[in-house]
Amino acid sequence: MKASFYYHSITLMGNMLDQANIPYQYTGRSALFVQGVEIDEYKNIEIDVQWDVFTEALDLFSEYSPTKAERSPETASFLMDVEGVSVTVRCRFNTTIKTDPYRLSIKLGDMEIWCRSLYSYLYDEEMSRYSAEIHAYLSAEQQGFTAENEQAWNQNNYLALVNRYGDPVELASKIKQNPKWRLHPFYKYMGDVTSKKITHLMGSNGVKAVALAILGAEVKVVDFSQENATFANELANGANVTIEYIVSDVLSLSSEHESGNQDLVLMELGVLHYLIDLQPLFEKIKMMLKPGGRFVLHEFHPISTKLITSNGKKHKISGNYFAPAIENNEVAFSKHMPDEEKGSLSRVVQRKWTIGELITSIGQSGLVIKVLEEEPNHKIHDIGLPKTYTLVAERV
Repeated sequence: MKASFYYHSITLMGNMLDQANIPYQYTGRSALFVQGVEIDEYKNIEIDVQWDVFTEALDLFSEYSPTKAERSPETASFLMDVEGVSVTVRCRFNTTIKTDPYRLSIKLGDMEIWCRSLYSYLYDEEMSRYSAEIHAYLSAEQQGFTAENEQAWNQNNYLALVNRYGDPVELASKIKQNPKWRLHPFYKYMGDVTSKKITHLMGSNGVKAVALAILGAEVKVVDFSQENATFANELANGANVTIEYIVSDVLSLSSEHESGNQDLVLMELGVLHYLIDLQPLFEKIKMMLKPGGRFVLHEFHPISTKLITSNGKKHKISGNYFAPAIENNEVAFSKHMPDEEKGSLSRVVQRKWTIGELITSIGQSGLVIKVLEEEPNHKIHDIGLPKTYTLVAERV
């Protein structure tokens, strides 16, 4: 069976279901195909339809001589052949297709086709059977996105840092006055860092790394921005401390840095969304940590990044907390650039994660979660809304 026939059958049935106003989504291997994942055979198509219009779906496809519907307490299904492709149409009783958080719209040609997101493998036993193919696809996609993001973070970022913080030497003197303040609120989970080996992944401008070095830690920073590295090294020199700054994409970090001798691995504020698959990240972190070593993550809460926009006293639910979409956004430092230069800056590719996806991915890596502290927004009008969170996990 050729991919072209498979594609034709998928778009044909999608169009028929749309015209009949029957909510549906392709699942299993069919969902992988719709999202661009190479599959090894084009023999079977699987579709879930809304349970209370299942009979209408059966009637809709009558010209393809569907089998008699088989029913169980949980599901109903029928089989048919659509232009040489075997098709299974199924419903799950009392399950609403349109509210499935992993139902995703994909453009195939001029058509909108609905399918189950690749990311549903985290919770869906059926989709998890294809986890190897999904991770391989996401890894290849990540390489392209990382190249785009790296380009964005190497365009005048040094100037943006100076605009934000001032001269690195002057900033260094301020950090030395109170280094622990620069590590708030997660420093309490790091303990006494004297002589500890710490890696700050996606460590950006080096402010946290320099603060840790001032406190006596042996600090390594990994980040793909050479401009960040330049600022961080000037900052370290100004503070009379030494940091090791490795200019590299985190996932491409050489195996010599996966020695299992790190006491702490740190990630913080606006970093996870640059990764479209969390599994390889947490596997790498686990290999970096020594037994008993800690992973400390301080991040923006998805309630504030995915769901709610705030303007003074007004709050508006403007997003979809569960949306698994990959977004194209302005690079973070653009707000520190002159207006006349903002328009020429490259954009970045981001995937914003829910708390559930994060916890599940860490748990599946074998790291043991010890703490998840959700931290409030301290603006008076935003009382009651989470702004950030700190997660602590350990390698056993």
